[in-house]
Amino acid sequence: MTARDLAFLLVGLVCAASAVLAVTTRQVVHSALWLVVCLGTLAGCYVVLGAELVALVQLLVYVGAVVVVVLFALMLTRAPIGRNDGLGTPRLQRVAAAVLGAATTGLLLVALVPLVGTEATTPQNGDTRSVAAALFGAWVWPFELLSLLLLVALVGAVAVVRVSGPARPTRDPS
Repeated sequence: MTARDLAFLLVGLVCAASAVLAVTTRQVVHSALWLVVCLGTLAGCYVVLGAELVALVQLLVYVGAVVVVVLFALMLTRAPIGRNDGLGTPRLQRVAAAVLGAATTGLLLVALVPLVGTEATTPQNGDTRSVAAALFGAWVWPFELLSLLLLVALVGAVAVVRVSGPARPTRDPS
């Protein structure tokens, strides 16, 4: 095991642990902050793999933009900042979600890795040309599936807010 492998393992463990904490904490702000740690350490994984451009984009787009938008949304919507017991779910439901998540991950790995072959999984340079060639070449379908997944998550979030949100006062037409 080389020093690079050890660094990747350590950064990956911090990334995985912060991801688990981001989805298991009951405080929304703490969850957003754990998400910052997760996305930042993911950028560290990219640096260890030699993809500095991808790491920079990860920091700029996800940590710098998405998480800031999430924090602003929390502040502007007057969402509960402290501990919220209403966010809790039964243990059986959490275990079922974890099993479904692991099964989906396994299914995606089994379906997508043979689709792109072993050439795309070998480390390459992180320069713009190689990233663009990989993104719009071998990885175009996973990229598009991820876009679709994000769109479904956005629509689901809107549906959840509309169903469980407080009733809005109606305006008087006069």
